Amino acid sequence: MPNVPPPLLVETWTDTRDTLHMWLQIIGKLRMACTPPINHWWHVALFVNARGLTTGAVPYEDLVWEAQFDFVAHELVFRASDGRQESIPLRPVTVAEFYRAVLDVLSRWGLSIPIFATPNEVADAIPFAEDTVHASYDASSATAFWQQLVYANGVLSTFRSGFDGKASPVHFFWGAMDLAVTRFSGREAPPHPGGVPNCPDSVMREGYSHELSSAGFWPGGGEEGAFYSYVYPATAEFSRAPAGRGFFNAELGEFVLPLERARGSDDPRAVVLEFLDATYAAAYRDGGWDASPLADLDAGAGSVRAG
Repeated sequence: MPNVPPPLLVETWTDTRDTLHMWLQIIGKLRMACTPPINHWWHVALFVNARGLTTGAVPYEDLVWEAQFDFVAHELVFRASDGRQESIPLRPVTVAEFYRAVLDVLSRWGLSIPIFATPNEVADAIPFAEDTVHASYDASSATAFWQQLVYANGVLSTFRSGFDGKASPVHFFWGAMDLAVTRFSGREAPPHPGGVPNCPDSVMREGYSHELSSAGFWPGGGEEGAFYSYVYPATAEFSRAPAGRGFFNAELGEFVLPLERARGSDDPRAVVLEFLDATYAAAYRDGGWDASPLADLDAGAGSVRAG
């Protein structure tokens, strides 16, 4: 099927996914420690690029460094603005061994970057230096996941372009391991109740300080992963809204569109955009958002109202 990445069943790469999740958290925490804070934690995210996932340019004293998960050559590549470059192979090793290898690079480069070296947003938070449980890496699965992210990045970028109010970039949050884009109404929201495993409530309060409609893709929620859409604060009407080929998952509290549902259509991209537009429209209408800074809903994704 054109216009959609190759199949990747979640059940076939769960061990690799969980190990990779921990590796991504290590690099994400290093980026967070070095980058000046931005509202809603936008400064911590990673970004999809032509080889995998990257931190982008991260400031450190008088230089910048970058770390890139290269899912083509299967290596973690460190680069600095002074010309230095060093790589760590991506292969089946424990999180503890991977973490030591990363610290060794930082030590050789003279970069002192303290982090809270325990994962966030997971129920069983094993400190990185002690994690010998997660030790899987299937290269073909990692590449296939990256191809899913490339596809999702393109669709979400098109969707992002259809909104002229405050909105996030399309970026990858390593806490929950999802690619996300968020639109804001411009109004403050009630304090978030928190309760996310191994994540301070203050983090959630900052992330959800203003009314929002968030959508993205994550490697769960369906046989091949799923697109999702939710609002904060939630409304009773939102869960009953039409969502194209998606459906409301009461356990997750959000709409989901399993990737396999889009794959089974004649135009998968159109199915995903229909899902994103429909669920955003519900957030906009049910939440009573001010129409003035928004795109023309009737024009479809990517069509920002002029003026």
